[in-house]
Amino acid sequence: MRLVFDTDVMLSALRSPTGASRLLLVAAYERIVTPLVSVAVMLEYEAVLKRPCHLEAAHLTAGDVDRFLDHWAALVEPVVGYYSWRPSIRDADDELFVDVAVNGAADMLVTFNIADYRPADDRHVGLGIDVGRPGDVLRRLEWRPSATTRSEFRLR
Repeated sequence: MRLVFDTDVMLSALRSPTGASRLLLVAAYERIVTPLVSVAVMLEYEAVLKRPCHLEAAHLTAGDVDRFLDHWAALVEPVVGYYSWRPSIRDADDELFVDVAVNGAADMLVTFNIADYRPADDRHVGLGIDVGRPGDVLRRLEWRPSATTRSEFRLR
């Protein structure tokens, strides 16, 4: 399954070691799902994850985030944005994720803020990309981590 992760999912994954978001990172490590990113998305992840309030809440340092993102970059499939679909959604700040989803032929865009991804104009039906929460993705997968599943995302 080809997925685009909104920044809120990445943040949740780093803050909660047992949540659905973290399990999706483990699924990526196990090559069960294929995360899609662009350079702009990676820069967004870095900017948000390194905010002092998020570092404190996740009990991480900026160096921890750098190591995580370096490892993440080795797992993802890079997507080059040949086409821009803007304006397509109500939250212009999230358009970069839509661009990756469309150009990378994603199966789903994963976010906690589903309302942000509603079409910008009520006359449009959207782009045909599923938008769901991390738990929605896990329910679609047959895979479940075992007690011996090793997570490279245990930062401490």
